[in-house]
Amino acid sequence: MAVALVLAALPDVMHLLPIAAWWALGDGSFAAVRGYALASPGQEPWLPPIVELWSHHLHCVMHSAPVAAIVTALAWGVRRAFWLPLLGWWSHIAIDVFTHSADYYAVPVLYPFTERGFDGIAWTTPWFMVLNYVALVLVGTWLLVRRRRPSGS
Repeated sequence: MAVALVLAALPDVMHLLPIAAWWALGDGSFAAVRGYALASPGQEPWLPPIVELWSHHLHCVMHSAPVAAIVTALAWGVRRAFWLPLLGWWSHIAIDVFTHSADYYAVPVLYPFTERGFDGIAWTTPWFMVLNYVALVLVGTWLLVRRRRPSGS
């Protein structure tokens, strides 16, 4: 379960690594890392071109269905079965495709064949955020109630 959660978060963490490295090893700052992580489209802080290039391509790679398919096939070849934690990564890609709009970081799901993304609903849309958090609370509550029930019920 923990590995699936890590893989689910990985696509949104990996592209921060070049920026964090620039901060740790170069002239970058924590403010730039935080600013980039929390930026709206067009509001990203200035980054050196090579840092921006690496960050962009890591974002594309980690949100790419063809890349995830290759990793899944390699894992299948090694294990001779589907490695269940990969569902964390796959679910991240599937959710992001529909919760990012053309104006809000459209997901390049077919990278490296194209960097175009599907024009979904931006997750920052207020009604969508409310719906999302209500769903999370309901699922979390259901899981807690289910866990507390005696096993015979």
